[in-house]
Amino acid sequence: MTTPPPLPYGTPETPRLAVRGEARLEVDPEIAHITITISARGTDRRAALDDLTRRNKQTLDLLKSYGDTVEKLETGSFTITPQLTDKGRNERIRAYHGSVRLTATLNDFTTLGELTTRLAELDLTRVDGPWWALRTTSPAHRQARQQAVREAVQRAREYAEAIGAHLDALVELADDGAENAAQPGPPPFGGMRAGGYGGPPAAPGGAAPALDLEPRRQTVHAQVSARFTMTRPTL
Repeated sequence: MTTPPPLPYGTPETPRLAVRGEARLEVDPEIAHITITISARGTDRRAALDDLTRRNKQTLDLLKSYGDTVEKLETGSFTITPQLTDKGRNERIRAYHGSVRLTATLNDFTTLGELTTRLAELDLTRVDGPWWALRTTSPAHRQARQQAVREAVQRAREYAEAIGAHLDALVELADDGAENAAQPGPPPFGGMRAGGYGGPPAAPGGAAPALDLEPRRQTVHAQVSARFTMTRPTL
């Protein structure tokens, strides 16, 4: 004899109970993202490209000199744009503007302050960030999910006890989503900004002071839905 499939609803003998469990944790960030925009301008296209290439190499060499502290380094975009004269019937190119955009991910926040200052000292270089984040493999995500499940079980048990029953079996456990509220990567704008224009260093001895950066704590959220069967209540 084939066993009939379980009903999607409870019965007087086997009532069903649906609850939601939620957890929200605040933890320290694990990584920080910064973006570096390198620029060059000139009336000659080749000269502007040469300047941009030289500054890009100088920036990459500086970032790579920090070794494993820079966990990831990517080139996001490259542009070279002619700028036309504002007036006149004939279109004439008066200058060329080039830029390269880099994204760096760092795992050492002590070094981060020093690096951002050194980058900002470079000619025509803009620094945006930092944007703090957790890795996708962070244990904090697992902790939040497990806490959400425990909260769902505890809530269901309390409901059952309130009507003189106790939980019998778990019927369904659904993940409503566990996510890090902070952005995983750098947004296009915002955060700290620093620009270098070839001016004198801010501190004696040729070295600018390192920025004192305070990491922003991250919020990790997890939510589950759970359905249980329980014993016949005493009403």
